[in-house]
Amino acid sequence: MQQHRIIVIGAGYTGAIAAGRLAKRLHRDDVAITLVNPEPDFVERVRMHQLTAGQDLRPRPFGEMFAGTGVELKLARVTAVDADRKTVTVTAVDQAGPGEDEELEYDTLVYALGSGWSTGGVPGVAEHAHQIASRPGALRLRERLAALGAGETVVVVGGGLTGLEAATEIAESRPDLDIALAARGGLGDWLSPKGRAHVRKVFGKLGITAYEQAAVAEVRADGVTTTDGTTIPAAVTVWTTGFAVHPIARASTLEVTDSGQIVVDRTMRSVSHPDVYAVGDAAMAMGPGDKPLRMSCATGTPMAWQAADAIAARLTGGKIPKVLLRYFNQCISLGRKEGLIQYVTADDRAVRAALTGQLAAFYKELICKGAAWGVANPLMGMPGRPRRVVQGQPQERAAVRTPA
Repeated sequence: MQQHRIIVIGAGYTGAIAAGRLAKRLHRDDVAITLVNPEPDFVERVRMHQLTAGQDLRPRPFGEMFAGTGVELKLARVTAVDADRKTVTVTAVDQAGPGEDEELEYDTLVYALGSGWSTGGVPGVAEHAHQIASRPGALRLRERLAALGAGETVVVVGGGLTGLEAATEIAESRPDLDIALAARGGLGDWLSPKGRAHVRKVFGKLGITAYEQAAVAEVRADGVTTTDGTTIPAAVTVWTTGFAVHPIARASTLEVTDSGQIVVDRTMRSVSHPDVYAVGDAAMAMGPGDKPLRMSCATGTPMAWQAADAIAARLTGGKIPKVLLRYFNQCISLGRKEGLIQYVTADDRAVRAALTGQLAAFYKELICKGAAWGVANPLMGMPGRPRRVVQGQPQERAAVRTPA
C-alpha cells in the first residue's frame, strides 16, 4: 500500500503538536508525515516579550523534538497552496540565498501557518513601529531598546494581553526608560474589577503611563497621534493591536472568512476541501455558544489535538473523538515578579475570581513551560498506540457533537 502523504505547514504550537500527535496515532509504515517550516527550532511565541526585554530563551531544536518519530522536517517557506490539485509550493531556506521552488503533493494537508502582526491600516505603522509577533521582530526591537539612553520614551500601542505583557516586561527590565501604553478602551477593561485593579497597581509600581480611550490614528518616527489629536512622543513605538492571518489561504480556493481564516467544521476540517484541516490562528472555529474562538495558544492547542485525532480516526476507520474547546482562564505576565490569572467562563468572559501577584507569575510560568512541553509530548505523556491505515475512504463511526 502506498503511504498516505500528510503535509503539515507551519511549526508553531499547533503545527508542531499536530505533526507529533499524528506520528503517535498512525503506523509509520502507512504514512509519510512532512512538517514544513522555515526555522529549524521551535519558537515560544508566548515569550516574545521576554526576548524583547533582553532575556535569552532555551533553544528547542525540532531535530531533537521529532527524533525517532518519523516526522520529516523540511526547512522551507510556503509560497502557495493549491487545494484543488492538492499541492503545496515551497521555497527551500538556504543561507546562501533563496532556494529553488518545489511542489509537494499531499493526500491530507494540515494548514497551520498562523498569524503575524496587523497594522490595521493605520498610517506609519509599517514604516515606524516595531512588532513582537515573531522572533525576528522581537530581536529587532530588543536591539533597538538596547540602544536607547536613559529617559527616552517607549510607547506600546494596544491594551490587550500582548500590550500589557510587553509594557510591563520592558518597564521592569529598563527602569531608566519612560514606558507608556496607549489603549483604545480602558486599561484592562475586559478584566474583572480585581483584575483591573491589579493591572493598575502594577503599572503604578513600574511607573508606566496609561493613555486610555486613546485610539492611535498615525505613527511617526518620533511618536504617535491619537484620533482626538493628542500627540504622544516616543523614541520607539511597539505595535500590539492584533494579528493578521497569513495571506496564502485567501489566495487559494479554500473557503475563508473576510479576515482570511479558513472556515472549518467541528473537527477542524475545511468546509470546502475535505482533505485540508486548519488549526490555530489560521482557522475560524466555533466554541461554546457558537462564538468564534480567539487567536491564542490556549485555543490552538486543543484545535491541533482535534484535527490530528480526527485525521487519524478517519484514516483508520475509528471513532472521531471530541476534544473540549473552551476557556478556563487568561494568563498574563506583568514582568517576572507579577502576574494575573483571570478566570473566565467557557466562552471567555471574565468572572469575579482572579489570582494576582507572585503566585500568579509562578502559575503563568508553569503554563508557558507546559505549553512547550506539550509540543514535544503531543499525547501529554500518554503512550502512543499507532493504528494501521485502512485502504479507501473509511466510513465515520460517529458524528462529532457540539462542545458544551
